[in-house]
Amino acid sequence: MEKIYGETLELRSCHCDAGGLWRPSAILEAMQETAAAHSARLGLDRSTLVQMGIVWILSRTKVEMERVPQFGERLIIETYPTQNRHLFFPRSHVFKDMQGGLVGRANSLWVLVDTQTRRIASDPRVLERLPDNRDLAPAVGMPATVHSLEGPSVPGAIEPLYTDLDINGHVNNTKYLDWCCNALGPEAMQNACLSAFEVNYDSEILPGSRIRTELTRKDDCIAFCGFDGGKRHFAIRGTLAARKPSEISL
Repeated sequence: MEKIYGETLELRSCHCDAGGLWRPSAILEAMQETAAAHSARLGLDRSTLVQMGIVWILSRTKVEMERVPQFGERLIIETYPTQNRHLFFPRSHVFKDMQGGLVGRANSLWVLVDTQTRRIASDPRVLERLPDNRDLAPAVGMPATVHSLEGPSVPGAIEPLYTDLDINGHVNNTKYLDWCCNALGPEAMQNACLSAFEVNYDSEILPGSRIRTELTRKDDCIAFCGFDGGKRHFAIRGTLAARKPSEISL
């Protein structure tokens, strides 16, 4: 079995923000696509899983960037699953430059969900097809429970648009970072970028939902959470880093 899967990615304009840096949601897109590619090589592609009545759903993710690469750079992306934790399946990602220098690291927790009941499921056939990676350490610590920041928050509201939805019929995991950056606004994002972030996907968001959001910022830390009634659907905790003058959009 292929223990580690790797791809090379050239950062094009579609991957970058207005300042030319790798967009947070595009980092998650790269993680999503390389995870899917590795799963396919292990015989766990989406079509096979759907025939089993299950799909992969992301539960939590954690990203830490040594630096945020920019337009035109080529990156090596490596990904591998680590030892599963009962019904949770951790997957690590490592981002390197073409010389092998570390650019960033990530860890995510996935679950299998029954396509009919939309509840967490288990299937021994999945475990049989995963490589024995007990000798591989996670690239970074496990994603933790995200808590809100103390202090005043800025309220907002979001109704998912068609382009927010994915093949599973709910808001895609990458879109929450776009929502967060949009809530921070052009002025804040012009001079800063998210150098680290964690996301908890507490409950899927379906078409027709109206999500109440809260954005809190304290120094370089931000928290962005979404609720429907009294139920939290997602929470983001991130760290802002100043952009270099050459990375500031006009």
